[in-house]
Order: sequence, then structure tokens, then C-alpha cells
Amino acid sequence: MQAAPVRPTAARTTAVRATAIPSFTTALRAVESLLMSGGQRTARRNAWNSVLEDRRRAKDRIETERALRQSVAGRS
Repeated sequence: MQAAPVRPTAARTTAVRATAIPSFTTALRAVESLLMSGGQRTARRNAWNSVLEDRRRAKDRIETERALRQSVAGRS
């Protein structure tokens, strides 16, 4: 829904316009886009995705090791 425009009154002769304040993330991405070329942004995103994937694999490995230890301990 859009707000009604502000109309000047006798006391106020100029219209007031509200602008949205960007979020911190939006502002950070804007600064990043100014400082880095597209290839560097892509490389950074790819590197971060690799870090997240490595963490996921490490978590899966630890869970698998626990399950194997429990199954071996249950056989004894």
C-alpha cells in the first residue's frame, strides 16, 4: 500500500519525502561491488561455499565415526 502524498499547507510549503534506509547487508554488498570486480566477488563466494561444504563433510565424518564406534561397542 502506498501512502498518500503530503500536500503543502499554509505553514508548510515543501513536501516531505521518506526514503528507506538500506540494511547493513545491503550497504555492505554495495561497498563490495564498488571495491571488487565481478570475478573477485565470484571467487569469494565460491571460496565461502567451499568452506561451508568442508564443514558439512567434517560434521558427517564425525557422525559416521560415532555410529561405527557405537555399533562396534554393541557387538562386544
